Amino acid sequence: MDYNYAFRPGALDRAAQLRSTDAARLDRRARSYVFWHGKLLVDADNHPRLVPLDHPALTDCRESPVFLGLAPDGPRFAADLALWQPIEDAETIGQFTDASQQFHPGFADARLVEIRGVMADLSLLDGECVAVGRALHSWHTSHRFCANCGAASVPELSGWQRGCPACATHHFPRTDPVVIMAITRGDKLLLGRGASWPERMYSLLAGFVEPGESIEAAVRRETFEEASIRVGKVDYVTAQPWPFPMSLMFGCWGEALDEDIAVDRAELSDARWVSRDEVKTILQGLHADISAPRHGAIAASLIAAWADDKLQDASAWDR
Repeated sequence: MDYNYAFRPGALDRAAQLRSTDAARLDRRARSYVFWHGKLLVDADNHPRLVPLDHPALTDCRESPVFLGLAPDGPRFAADLALWQPIEDAETIGQFTDASQQFHPGFADARLVEIRGVMADLSLLDGECVAVGRALHSWHTSHRFCANCGAASVPELSGWQRGCPACATHHFPRTDPVVIMAITRGDKLLLGRGASWPERMYSLLAGFVEPGESIEAAVRRETFEEASIRVGKVDYVTAQPWPFPMSLMFGCWGEALDEDIAVDRAELSDARWVSRDEVKTILQGLHADISAPRHGAIAASLIAAWADDKLQDASAWDR
């Protein structure tokens, strides 16, 4: 079985040596993905719409498209239509579930959609480019002012750096490490449910790695904080870039030392142990209380691999 997930790297040549030049931007083959408020412009078949850098609609960008790297057929960029205001409903932007679509008048037969809804269908190349582009735009949006002196900063190195004209400080894109863990106790797997999640949605426990903390320590701390379960052995399994907004998910497996759950209501609304047979029912979409996990997310891959007893099989993962 294929346990792969969205946004896996490997198809894009990041070509860092071109970031300080205009060579990629001047290449006639250069094409750009288009974003707005973190959403992606796609066609009727949910394929990303690529446009030339001189497309008239890109005048709605606040800053120049960022250079992502080289695809086999030319340079790839990511444009953010930050200045555009849609007439369609946008009230659900940023919420956990956003089924709304927006239609920019400059792009016929295309629409802006939440990336989570199409991520499982992206090609390896498109998935990596979309992950890089969305994460970079999230960083630019939240770092428009210098953290050292407060002055407005400007993009540099084709979008891979911001510089402050006032104090000459340079700022670089950040990635937030997150652990997501399959915590097991014999033939049982621990699942949790966030209070703001859609009905019937459960997943693996997860949390940010704190400063000065190892991945293993974060797994143990987060599991105990959220469910009062102590964890012994911890192994790394695989990782997924997660551009919501700019994280790297470290998929891990941990052995629980006890099984009496006490939920931290500030973190979760519920947590429960499920058997391997139950998990197989969940994956089939037949469980009475729990929906199948979203395809394309690392949680779904880890859960499926555990159900098949392949979690620790390195050959099962495309690394």
